Amino acid sequence: MTLQSFLQTLASTFFKFYFLALGCLIVTTLVADVFVDAIIKHANEFQKNRFLRAACLMTETDLMRYPQSQWGKRVEFLNQKYAFYLNLVERESLNLTKAQIYLLNRRQIAANADETNFYFPLADTNQVLVINHRLGNPDLNENFLGLPQEAAVRLSSWFIISALFCIFLWFFGRPIFRDMESLRQIAHTLGEGNLEARLPNVESRLFKPLASTLNSMADRIQHLVNVQKELSTAISHELRTPIARLHFIAEMVSETETLEECQRLSQLMENDLEELDRLLDSSLTYSRFERDNQLLNATPVKIADWVEEQVDAMRILGQHLKMELDLNALPPNLMLLIDKNRMAHAISNILRNATKYAHSRILVSAYVDDNLFLLCVDDDGIGIPPHEREHIFSAFARLDRSRDRSTGGYGLGLAISRRVLELHSGNVKATESPLGGARFMMFWPMLTP
Repeated sequence: MTLQSFLQTLASTFFKFYFLALGCLIVTTLVADVFVDAIIKHANEFQKNRFLRAACLMTETDLMRYPQSQWGKRVEFLNQKYAFYLNLVERESLNLTKAQIYLLNRRQIAANADETNFYFPLADTNQVLVINHRLGNPDLNENFLGLPQEAAVRLSSWFIISALFCIFLWFFGRPIFRDMESLRQIAHTLGEGNLEARLPNVESRLFKPLASTLNSMADRIQHLVNVQKELSTAISHELRTPIARLHFIAEMVSETETLEECQRLSQLMENDLEELDRLLDSSLTYSRFERDNQLLNATPVKIADWVEEQVDAMRILGQHLKMELDLNALPPNLMLLIDKNRMAHAISNILRNATKYAHSRILVSAYVDDNLFLLCVDDDGIGIPPHEREHIFSAFARLDRSRDRSTGGYGLGLAISRRVLELHSGNVKATESPLGGARFMMFWPMLTP
């Protein structure tokens, strides 16, 4: 998206929100005016009647100072001063209702149906003072473009409110609209398949948690997609060799005449099928650990006894090896919270790796250091070169010396172990062992029940 189109979209979003918010403000204000008018209407009527009566009495007092023949000129003079129109009429010329006559007889103010004219009888005369508040001095009733004062005030007020609201919304809402548009663009870009897109630092605190969540989601999606691509590529590569051997053996079987040779080829085919089965099982296990991100099913275990069980379960694979266990550095009866099923995967993979490369001895030890539980697996094998010690924890990563059928494996065991330790907020590292081979050191924070 170009800068021009971005600014156009931002302006469109701003004005849409502006008119929506302004409309809601106007509707809310009008509704509030209705309620306020209903509440104060009675008070206003009372004050208006008092004002009209005071004006009528003052006008009556003023007229009484002059002969009745001059009252017409005096009323014309007063009309130039008042904001309403005065007139004197004979009482018989008015078409009054009984209610109006009743009020006039009591020297009260009477009004017509639409309350545009108000009537007040002058004392000891047949004259009635008529007041019309919609007529009168134009200079007092109009003040802007010929509009009545009330309408001009309302229009001016709404214009000022709209302008101030626009300025306020622009300065305080502009970062929000910009962040909203950035979020929309990033979501659209990710939806099109560009998983490298990330949301830059946002200005509004309102969207910082959302931006962080969106970037974390994009990282997770990109990681899962890369894992799936890596798995697909690696599995395709690993499948070629056993499948090619199966094709070759199938051709040989058709040409074989002796029973012994058929049995040998059948055993080779079974071995290749078992290799395919192990590959698929390892791939599915690794994919599950990469995909699952739910909370750990942590349960309390007596860690020394549990580690001893895991080591004993692996002794059958290393019958030719001396497998030692040293847990003397652990506090007695130490209880930890771990996901036993997942952690068993991690430890068994590390121990299985040690049994493949150890010459004669494996040492498993554990200790506590600064609220960390550390479990070390040492062997006296050929060790791991320093530049390969981090690479071996990647999926399908194997050292050159292990690329044969004697050691087996597909480079997924150590990757699974690291993923399990990461789920426990820990890690696993490979270093040099005091026994001369490799040391795998697993560590994670101690959570006690």
